[in-house]
Amino acid sequence: MRLGFDGKRATQNFRGLGNYSRGLIEGLLDYSQEEIFLYTPSVADERAQRWLKEHASPRLNIREPQSLLAQKIPSLWRSFSMVTDLKKDNLDLYHGLSHEIPVGLDGAKFKSVVTIHDLIFLRYPEFFPLIDRITYKKKFSYAGKNADMVIAICEQTKRDLIEFLGVDEKKIVVHYQSCDPVFYEMRDFSEQKALMAKYSFDRPFILNVGAFEERKNQLALIEAYAKITNQVEQDLVLIGNGKKYLESCKKKAEDLGLANRIHFLSNIPFNELPVFYQTADLFCFPSHFEGFGLPIVEALFSKTPVITSFGSCFPESAGPDSVYIDPLSVQDISDKMLKVLNDVSLQENMIARGFEFVQQFHRQNVNAKLLECYAKLF
Repeated sequence: MRLGFDGKRATQNFRGLGNYSRGLIEGLLDYSQEEIFLYTPSVADERAQRWLKEHASPRLNIREPQSLLAQKIPSLWRSFSMVTDLKKDNLDLYHGLSHEIPVGLDGAKFKSVVTIHDLIFLRYPEFFPLIDRITYKKKFSYAGKNADMVIAICEQTKRDLIEFLGVDEKKIVVHYQSCDPVFYEMRDFSEQKALMAKYSFDRPFILNVGAFEERKNQLALIEAYAKITNQVEQDLVLIGNGKKYLESCKKKAEDLGLANRIHFLSNIPFNELPVFYQTADLFCFPSHFEGFGLPIVEALFSKTPVITSFGSCFPESAGPDSVYIDPLSVQDISDKMLKVLNDVSLQENMIARGFEFVQQFHRQNVNAKLLECYAKLF
């Protein structure tokens, strides 16, 4: 098949949606023979240029806006005039990888698919400016109504699409995402020792990974950790970028007198992340709501026990053998951390069963299921 993809996130975004886009495209290049067309605004970022070079293939065709107006206002090109380019390439299918499809696909000979990651802006509107909520709802609604297939990345998103946007259930398919293959490889113990030395860690640690945002709930994790600090040898390491909420978390650690036991790291090299996961004694992710919770999958591939929240998508990404907490209860978070850290047998079971469960999210398996989803349209 000739498959077209919205490449904006793949070449302009280096967080969640960008990782999803790059991972999906890499999976198709690695595990299929399909011809791929990537429609992207002009690629200026060195990271994106490096990624395109690393994955250069006769099957990967890059399409950038050609007119001066489209180059200056790429959002207009993506939303409207890109349709002309899609039709010229004689596609079999076009896939919008992040919530939207261009206007004007009516009458196109190819099928259209859109991935909807989450509707957090509708569930938690207080976290989003009004103009963003209006824009998102318009784009998501249009895509949900007009795409031939809507891919939800978890059952929770599928339910939200039906509840909030009235998307026809018959056109929604749940298809999970994978994580980068770098997390599949177990690192040598010497790398773990080097990591501990580099960051001056002199204790084992509990790990949390994710952007510092209110819904990620790191403040509650810090408060829960404070309750058990004197009962465990592990420090707490939080990795992620942020602004105001990150400063609030740092202040909380200082106010609790735990600045020497709680470590905040930002902008760490990506290739160090697997070592952090594999070195950690426990991964704790007490988020209120996620689209999928990819750090959970990364931790399970890394053979690290996972504690995460009840509800939302978390049972889908963490499986039946992870330990679940009430994210609103600091006491429950601290109790569950203490329970897992004090029970070696429980840890071993969580590691073994979690690693078995997470294989469904291996890139090869995810890619095969994606092609099955596409095939349903023909």
